[in-house]
Formats: sequence, C-alpha cells, structure tokens
Amino acid sequence: MQINKLSDWLPTTNKEVKIRGWEELDVILFSGDAYIDHPSFGPAVIGRILESYGLKVAIVPQPSVNDNLQDFTKLGTPKLFFGVTGGCMDSMVSNYTASKKHRDKDAYTPNGDKGFRPDYATSVYSNILKDKYPDVPVLIGGIEASLRRVTHYDYWSDLLMPSILETSKADMLVYGMGEQPLREVVQLLQKGVPFSSLRTIKQTAFLVNKDESIPKNKNWDDIEIHSHAVCLKNKKKFAANFKIIEQESNKLSARRIFQDVKEKTLVINPPFPTMLEKEIDASFDLPYTRLPHPKYNKRGPIPAFEMIKFSINIHRGCFGGCSFCTISAHQGKFIVSRSEKSILKEVDKVANMPDFKGYISDIGGPSANMYKMKGRVQSICDKCVAPSCISPVICSNLDTSHKPLTKLYQAVDKHPKVKKSFIGSGIRHDMLVPEFNKNADPKELDDYTEEVMTKHISGRLKVAPEHTSDAVLTLMRKPSFQYFHKFKERFDKINIKKNLKLQLIPYFISNHPACEVEDMANLAAETKDMGFQLEQVQGFTPTPMTVATVIYYSGFHPYTLKPTKTPKSKKEKDEQHRFFFWYKKENKDWIRKTLNKVGRKDLADLLVPEKEKNSWKSIKPAAVKNTFDDAIPSNHSRRKTKYKSRNKRR
Repeated sequence: MQINKLSDWLPTTNKEVKIRGWEELDVILFSGDAYIDHPSFGPAVIGRILESYGLKVAIVPQPSVNDNLQDFTKLGTPKLFFGVTGGCMDSMVSNYTASKKHRDKDAYTPNGDKGFRPDYATSVYSNILKDKYPDVPVLIGGIEASLRRVTHYDYWSDLLMPSILETSKADMLVYGMGEQPLREVVQLLQKGVPFSSLRTIKQTAFLVNKDESIPKNKNWDDIEIHSHAVCLKNKKKFAANFKIIEQESNKLSARRIFQDVKEKTLVINPPFPTMLEKEIDASFDLPYTRLPHPKYNKRGPIPAFEMIKFSINIHRGCFGGCSFCTISAHQGKFIVSRSEKSILKEVDKVANMPDFKGYISDIGGPSANMYKMKGRVQSICDKCVAPSCISPVICSNLDTSHKPLTKLYQAVDKHPKVKKSFIGSGIRHDMLVPEFNKNADPKELDDYTEEVMTKHISGRLKVAPEHTSDAVLTLMRKPSFQYFHKFKERFDKINIKKNLKLQLIPYFISNHPACEVEDMANLAAETKDMGFQLEQVQGFTPTPMTVATVIYYSGFHPYTLKPTKTPKSKKEKDEQHRFFFWYKKENKDWIRKTLNKVGRKDLADLLVPEKEKNSWKSIKPAAVKNTFDDAIPSNHSRRKTKYKSRNKRR
C-alpha cells in the first residue's frame, strides 16, 4: 500500500516548496478552506489542474487576516498570478445561518473550529494581495466569485452590491467550473501573452475603463444589461437583468454581457461548452492523495472531509433549475458525466484506503439520479434558453433513462472490497414517477427505485418535494405535490413487497417567495395526513444568483416582472416555520388562534383538534419524527380531506 509523503501534497510552506527543489513558484493559491487534497474540493482541483500543465503551484489555506499578514507574503511573488477562492461555499453561508447568526461550526476547518475564514473572504484576500503586490495579477474563482460576478443582492448586509471584481480589485474572474478557462489562461501566458491582454477567454469576466476599447469577437453577439447605478435606483430593472444573466449562463451559444459599474464596464464572456467525458475524467484522475494535508493531523477531523471521505462524485451539473438553488448557476444545467472506467478506478482507490471498512457513503452528484442524462437531439439543446429541463414538464427531448446508473451501481458493488454502496445524495423522486416522467419506461423507473431501496440506503430515503402549494412549487420550478403522493405510493408498495420497513424522508422549505401562512398550514395538514412529523426542514436563505433571491430583494419575478410577495420580517418567517412543528405542545394554542384569525378553522381542526380523534395519533414517530407505518398498505384509504389552499381556489 502506498505511503504518502509530504511532497505528495501541493506545498503550503516555504519548507515544502524547498522539499520539491523549487526556487520560485508560478502560481500561489489562497483558499478560505483547509487544504484537503480531494477531487470534491475546488481549491485542490484547481491546484492539481495547474500542476498538470507543468506549473509550480503552492496553496495557502485559510491565511490569517488578523495579524501582520505574513501568510500573504511568506511564499513570495509568483511568476504568473495569484489565485483566490473563498472556498467550497460562499463565505457568508459558511459563517452565518439563515437568521444571520454566527454558525457554531465551520465544516471546512479542522475540528469544525470557526473564525478561520473572514466574511467576504474572496474580496478580503484579493484586496490584501493587490495592496502588497499591485503589479501581480489576481485571478478569483470558486462559488463565491462565480455567483457574485454581477450586481447582486447580499442578504447578510441587506445591500445591493456590485460585481465582486469591483469590491475585490481582482484582475480577472473565472465563473463556473474552472478547468476549461484555466487551461486557456495558462496556455496563453506560457506563450508570453500579458495577463492584461487576456480579454477573449470564455467563462471569464473583467472590468475595463469606459474609454477602453473591448476586443471584438466575430463569433459572439453582445448584450448590455442595466447598470449597477440603475439597479440601485430601480428594483424592477435589477430583476429584469437576472433573466438575461440566467439564460445566457445556460445557453450553449451565449452572448457576451456588458454592465456599467461605477466608472468602469464589466465584461462577462460567454461560457465554454459542456465538458466532454474525457475532460471530466482527466480532472478526477489527477494524483490526489484524497486526504487533508498532514499539517492538520493534530488539530482534529475536518467535518466536510469526514462526510465525503468514502464517497464518489459521478457527474456535475443539474437540469432542475430550482429557483432557490445555485447548483445550475455554478455548474451549469447540462450534465457532464464521468465514464464508468474513471468511476471504478476511483472506487478501487477508495477501497484500498487503510481505514476503509467496505462501505461507500455515496455514489452521486448534485442530484443522485441525473447520471448520463442529456438531450436526444443536440441541435434542440443548442437553441434552448429554458433554465430547467424538467419544469414545468420534463422536456420531450431529454433522455431520462436510469439504466446507465443502475448498471453503474451494480458494477461498483462487484468490487471485492465493497460490502455496500450507499446513495447519500438527494434523489429526484419526480423523475421516478411515470405520471410525471411520461417519456420513460415505467418498469425501468420501478427497477431503479427498487435497486436503490433494496441495496443502497440504510433505513431512510431522502427526497425533496420542498412544498405542497402549487403556487409556491411553480415558482420554485418544482412539480406539483401530487407527484410526491404518487412516489410515496410506489415507495410503500416496494416497502411492503420486500418487507423493508424503510422511511421516506421529505425535505421542505418555509418562507419561500410566494409562500403565505395559509400555505404553511396546508403543508402541515397534508403532511400530517400522510403520517409525517417533519424535522428535515429549513427556512429559505437568499443567496446570490437565484430567482428566489431576486424576488426576495426586488419584489418582482424576473421572468414576468409581476409583483411577488415574500415573507421578510422575522415575525413572518418565524410564524411560517412554526407550522412545521404543529405536533409540539407549545405551538398548538398559537396555531389554533392564528388559523381562526384568518378564517381557517377547518385547518385548525385538522392540525390541533379540540379532541384528538385523528387516526394518525396512534402512530409513534420514529427518532427522526418522520413516520412510516408498514401496517398500513399503500392503497389504504386515507381520510379524504380537501386542502382548500389559495392556489386551488384560483
């Protein structure tokens, strides 16, 4: 078995640079995360990609910004550029909860310790570097830079902020997944092209003076969006910008975007085409140790690493386009899947790790069951501007076959050292319902569902219907809740047939745009009627570059420009969230009073009856407060209750 040496990691100190026999560095990376040399962590991927181009690369993880700033100078001046990322999450999401309270833990720091990542880390690091090395280019990337590349609403400061290029003073921004633009950046720099002349590389953004000429590209059309100054004055025009940004980000032949920002112009070049299989394989096949740097050995485990230590990422991208989610905004809506050969190679590497016990924790991706899915006719996809391939309906051109995925699971399980492989990523349950996924073979969908339920979960299957209100779900770009009912019927049928006694764990969101108190009461009543007591819930958190966040700030839907209400006050949010916990004694009087006040005594009687006659009372909640009663067959006649939600009255 291979024993790792210190030189197997990218160097993090001068001593480690010398161990490699280097006198100078080409690129120095700065990251808000601890350094984990694993393909699931962006800073490591970027470092290994640059190294594969023959560059001498070092990384400074979690540099201190509270002392003499020696972490920013200890490795000297790189020949080509500094690379900066806030880490695998937006630093504000890492540091704060949805209620803007400091988090108790930072999952990307040893022992979960907090305080090692500054707020707005990308801008903080970049400003320090530009102050100390004004003539050295700074290139920013990662999810924080990617999703803040244009005028955006920042929930934590409650301000509309300009492009992060303005606040960070960086020279260039790479948005999305960085392998393709970085390859071109490095190739041009190695040919002697000055960094300041790198103006036509796809998937990059930069600022220019308004009097500066912008290079032409005969293959690109241009579009100008409302300036940052206009957005500050007019929320509706800010909302209108987002439709253009989202559509251009997901088009295979996109336009170059211009936006005036103070005295400069922001230029966002079109994205690269979706990576090829051989390209993503090459990224995952780089010589990662798959371990945290040895410098952390005495500081304690890193929670984010422990979670994915024995997991396998099989694809990137998500065509769901959910209004509250940033995955497609960063990774794109088109799926790029690894080859089975590359995945099995990684499985073998994981299986031979010294502390592997035979269990792979996850074979998945942004959504577990989108592997190998793409358009049947590419020319149709080439013209598409839809932000989602499955909302409001599944595109007739989308191949949703689950056969390649089922085959992959079975191939992984054949490895002699693998006792069981789990699916820890969320599964799109709607794509497993023939009534919704009308293009698929129902037997194939049932085969996949049965494969997952019988072999790849341990007691619980996680799915995310998110809400029960049709109005809210439509805005979320999620299917009607009726399809969750359909999926649960199939789940229950397999559960009973195989005597599995599994639990179905649905995830829900409160205080999302378009959601009102009555919607939450209906959600509570309908899920109670199904036998659930919910705990896997969260409040909506506005993050940059989502439809829902634009609505939250502006009050307008960016695609229709119609006013759309959003719960914003702490009182509104707390009240909506409280309905999830109708079963708690301290909430019952409040629920009855609240619903009686809005004329919904019928819902009050369902949730907190004066005398509990509800047949579900006899069900004892499981540890996760999410019940499954296997004594009740799937075709059991549930109480026929009419949930008169506002969207059904319409």
